[in-house]
Amino acid sequence: MQQNNRISTEDFYITASGHRLRVRKLNRTEPYSQDGRPTLVFLHEGLGSIEMWQDFPAILAETTACDCLIYDRWGHGRSDPLDVQRTLRYVHDEALESLPEVLNHSHVDDAILIGHSDGGSIALIFAAEYPEIVRGIITEAAHVFVEEITLEGIREALDIYNNTDLKQKLARYHGDNTEKIFRAWYETWLQPDFKSWDIQDCLPKIKCPVLVIQGEDDQYGTAAQVEAITNKVTGQSKPLLIPNCAHTPHREARDRVIKEMTEFILALL
Repeated sequence: MQQNNRISTEDFYITASGHRLRVRKLNRTEPYSQDGRPTLVFLHEGLGSIEMWQDFPAILAETTACDCLIYDRWGHGRSDPLDVQRTLRYVHDEALESLPEVLNHSHVDDAILIGHSDGGSIALIFAAEYPEIVRGIITEAAHVFVEEITLEGIREALDIYNNTDLKQKLARYHGDNTEKIFRAWYETWLQPDFKSWDIQDCLPKIKCPVLVIQGEDDQYGTAAQVEAITNKVTGQSKPLLIPNCAHTPHREARDRVIKEMTEFILALL
């Protein structure tokens, strides 16, 4: 379907790591479609989906003249439901098994990764192993180790899920996947062994530029996450802590984030 005169939207399904995943591409029409620009690849949060990005990818497609790729990970949105219990390596599995197949099937070999929360962690792991594909990374509220504030935030989210209409709100995006994906999210993070989860060893292998965004009031992480990323990646890095902003900067500080991301992306072109 046609979104506007400059961007066309294409939805399709692919198989990655043995699971059927829904993918959306926002394609720039001429004169930009064949000028060698990278594709902006959006990696959603732990309870996210294509639709939860709302119109944010389309806005960045406009401001940067880049095509975009968005997809529902396994268990999310309209992709295949989870049918097994997640392991402690689920983030690595997404980064090293599923994402490479998604990009290959979607013919993306030059990417700027934009990852929110879990998606940011996935972006970092992928970029460490596939540097030839990644021109740059933007993380929002990414985790590279587990903090107590993260676990407290998840326990609070579980209480909200059980006592408010949060389940119904999430069901708008995940449908029949809602209960399974929410349970997988909190059960995995709250396992005692998950406290030792740590991906900082991959950071020195990242040589591309990185923009590291986090809200100062993020209920799932502190500035220590930003410091760890910016201090340990090999490439140039820019920390951006946004005041009066919690876990979702692209919604809670929309104008600021659009401006910062656009400037970062255009500098890579």
